[in-house]
Amino acid sequence: MKKVISLILMGCGGVGRQLLQHIVSCRPLHAKQGIHLRVVGVSDSKSFVVAPDVSTMELADNSLLQLCRIKSDGSSLHTLAASGQVEVFTDSESTKKIIDVAALLGKSTGLALVDCSASSETIPLLTQAVDLGCCIVMANKKPLTSTMEDYDKLISHPRHIRHESTVGAGLPVISSLHRILSSGDPVCRIIGSLSGTLGYVMSEVEDGKPISEVVRSAKTLGYTEPDPRDDLSGMDVARKALILARLLGWRINLDDIKIECLYPKEMAPGVMSVEEFLGTGLLLLDKDIKERVSKASLSGNVLRYVCVIEASRCEVGIQELAKDSPLGRLRGSDNVLEIYSRCYNDQPLVIQGAGAGNDTTAAGVLADIIDIQDLFP
Repeated sequence: MKKVISLILMGCGGVGRQLLQHIVSCRPLHAKQGIHLRVVGVSDSKSFVVAPDVSTMELADNSLLQLCRIKSDGSSLHTLAASGQVEVFTDSESTKKIIDVAALLGKSTGLALVDCSASSETIPLLTQAVDLGCCIVMANKKPLTSTMEDYDKLISHPRHIRHESTVGAGLPVISSLHRILSSGDPVCRIIGSLSGTLGYVMSEVEDGKPISEVVRSAKTLGYTEPDPRDDLSGMDVARKALILARLLGWRINLDDIKIECLYPKEMAPGVMSVEEFLGTGLLLLDKDIKERVSKASLSGNVLRYVCVIEASRCEVGIQELAKDSPLGRLRGSDNVLEIYSRCYNDQPLVIQGAGAGNDTTAAGVLADIIDIQDLFP
């Protein structure tokens, strides 16, 4: 008997669009596995496209691919309304309609809300959906790094939530930690490079290149956000560290994490434009980073931007590490995570691989959706 997983996708940026393309291209594989992913709605920050009757209908594959093209072109989802095959809701109507669909399907056929946005505005929707019996799958880090109240609500039914792609894209970080913790093996230390951008930057400056040149190069290669300070602030790594710390049972917030920002407050987005930062601001960072690289090198060490979670310490920033350690050997934009526990004490569990990219992240999200199939009738 075929297992049908109904879902709503929130967020159709790079990861969301890639996920829809994966869903369509994997139809033959999923049919062999006896699974059908029924996409009943897709939303962005302004609109919600939904099947006219979510109980019996779904968004056709050609509509999903057309939606991807429309978003890639920067156009509005409202243009899909002309096809007559879908209904389109906007602004506050979108939120109300998503909740209506969640109420209808959550406790009958089941429904997965898949959050591939980068917004905190999905949090009220997700917390309501939990009460309506829905499953939650996330690539978006913000809901899990909100208040402890929101976090507790989201994880109140642990079997109903998957969020592998919030840390390390498609790497099996969350599932590995769950397995270790479920076995009663206490985790005493986690250290990792969890930003593909900062991993690339630190391994390049190790070769003697100025950080100004490396950041500009990373931007050209598409490794950074449009404003590289979004990466250099360390906030993305801090959110990932918070998700891992909370998984270990730490009841802390973002404010409790010590974060090393790689630029001074005089170069903050509200003070200096992106153009100024890339033009003159970055050059002012070269001297300090070069001196730190040289100092580490004298001790046979290298610099890496990492998160450290141990004892009562949770912090992110530049650390000196042994050149022959898994983190010291890191090159390019890969992620590396070392987990130390009673069983993994002298030799930590090391997870390494591509930790960024729309394709990798979307693949992780798709695997999470398939993983909840047993919760659907």
